[in-house]
Amino acid sequence: MKISYNWLQSFFDKKLPSPDKLADLLTFHSFEVEQVKKDGSDWVLDIDILPNRAHDCLSHLGIAREISVLLKIPLNQIDYGKKIKENNQPVSDLIKVEVEDKKLNPRYTVRSVVDIQVDPSPQWIQERLKVCGLKPINNIVDIANYAMLETGQPLHAFDADKLDQKTLIIRLAKKGEKIVTLDKEKYDLDESILVIADQKKPVCIAGIKGGQGPEIDKNTKRVILESANFSALSIRQTSQKLKLKTDASWRFENQLDPNLTKPAIDMAVSLIQEITGGQALKGIVDIYPDKVGPKKVKLSLDQVKSLLGIVIPKNEIINILKRLDFQVKINNDQLEVTVPTRRIDVSIPEDLIEEIGRIYGFAKIPSQLPKATLIPAKKSEDLIYSNKVRDILANLGFSEAYNYSLVNKDELGLIELLNPISQEQNYLRSSLIPLLIKNVKENKKYFERVRLFEIGQVFNLGQKQIKEEKKLAGILEPDDFYRLKGVIDTLLNRLGISDIWYNDGPDGKAEIKVGNDLLGWLDKSAFEINFEKLVELATEERTYLPPSKYPAIVRDISLLVDQGTKVIEALNLIHAAGGPLIRDVDLFDMYQGDGVPGSKKNLAFHIIFQSNKRTLTDKEVNKLQDKIIKTLEQEGGWEVRR
Repeated sequence: MKISYNWLQSFFDKKLPSPDKLADLLTFHSFEVEQVKKDGSDWVLDIDILPNRAHDCLSHLGIAREISVLLKIPLNQIDYGKKIKENNQPVSDLIKVEVEDKKLNPRYTVRSVVDIQVDPSPQWIQERLKVCGLKPINNIVDIANYAMLETGQPLHAFDADKLDQKTLIIRLAKKGEKIVTLDKEKYDLDESILVIADQKKPVCIAGIKGGQGPEIDKNTKRVILESANFSALSIRQTSQKLKLKTDASWRFENQLDPNLTKPAIDMAVSLIQEITGGQALKGIVDIYPDKVGPKKVKLSLDQVKSLLGIVIPKNEIINILKRLDFQVKINNDQLEVTVPTRRIDVSIPEDLIEEIGRIYGFAKIPSQLPKATLIPAKKSEDLIYSNKVRDILANLGFSEAYNYSLVNKDELGLIELLNPISQEQNYLRSSLIPLLIKNVKENKKYFERVRLFEIGQVFNLGQKQIKEEKKLAGILEPDDFYRLKGVIDTLLNRLGISDIWYNDGPDGKAEIKVGNDLLGWLDKSAFEINFEKLVELATEERTYLPPSKYPAIVRDISLLVDQGTKVIEALNLIHAAGGPLIRDVDLFDMYQGDGVPGSKKNLAFHIIFQSNKRTLTDKEVNKLQDKIIKTLEQEGGWEVRR
């Protein structure tokens, strides 16, 4: 948020530190000033306001309050309500307000100024708006924006004579309604979007953007000013749905104090009256059925000492709380603290202690070793094997990808979120592969060969609840079934997993099996493995079998089979025919394509012959190989390709 240094100075009689020193002070006490730069005769402080303080610090007044506390100097704050001079006509004669949903719109405050003259704003207002990144429009609109930047409360101005039947209705949009906003953009509305409407149509997207129609122009003579409080969730959802972010929506999304509407609208009315010479109508329309009062929090001084680890004098604690505008009642070592409604972030004793520590200065709290007994963390098999898998795949030339768990429906999203952060991320992913494919496409712009893997959560619908699983997936480009299968074999072997074999699975994929356990699947370009099952198999105790001291002999067999033939069927016949001298059979290729009839597929196996008692001869192995071929052709009915 851009803050004007000169504007901050206007709140104080005492000269403030230089902009750079002020930035250091704010940064030291939990704010982050990203940039300080000169702008004409002013300086701009670009401050990153974190969500926990957005409700009261997205304004010049909010930052000025913090400076007042930190520098221990008084803050000059004008009571604009006392400066307003009202005529005798009640505002209720000019405007009627109806609020249909009090939860979405807890407070709606309206005032009116008549007999105004719309002109350019005074130079001092224009300069301050420009410094804060806003474009001056006219005196009425600029004053509304100026009041928002000072107080943090968004306001909106309507031309009273352009509202149908002089009525404002705060309601949900009707199906099929549309609105054209002040920037001439057209939006389709639905029944979830809160709008401000007159008797005919929506005239404003509540809390976000005004619509064309009752906008202020050079002919406007009577102004209706709106200062409202809206549901943070409703504004956030509408902003995301319409892909429309504004200064107003940003503030409403972070939840504002409903008690801010009146001082903000009083400020705007006072300035309009002063600058345009207009007349304020008598009174206000203020729909505020469930008034929000200050919270009372009990605080023990022993709690402060226990949590901060130091003794801060009682008088200093009370002084800090009072500087923060908290009211304090003292009962020995117990304090009853009344918290202003604008401090939505403070509701429990720990919040108060955090504020005490922050203003006192966390840097003043000395470092010391903990007195508690430190217990070593419990061994996490999941973490250990996650790191092992990362190391193995990195050594095999793979890079790790990190993707969001949120996808769109086209990316295998099966479970839709009720409150998505965007329309492109409104489903939970059911597989890691779609986003890895997107990653590959992006990387192919720069690299010919891409190898990526990811370890992450996927979500699927169970019988009664959502089932969350951890998966390991990888992808290879250009695709190569033999090479990718080698990656899987190497990975599993290095994790101490044996008895690995592959079987035909659905959609032309090969199932990765360990004994009778299904571990995952593999095709020519990608694999996905159940990580929890992988950890379970990797952590099992295994019996050590010493390797044979006699050499092995390898023979290959290429087999043309029907599409429906299972790999396990061929493996069973090979083992049956080869007998105990077969040490292992490894499927190293499955092929369908050029040179293979459409109803067929080709399976290729490495057959490893080895004895624990003697060295096998070529003649002996050739005899077993011929027997295997004969068995495959006669019993399996398949063609052994030579």
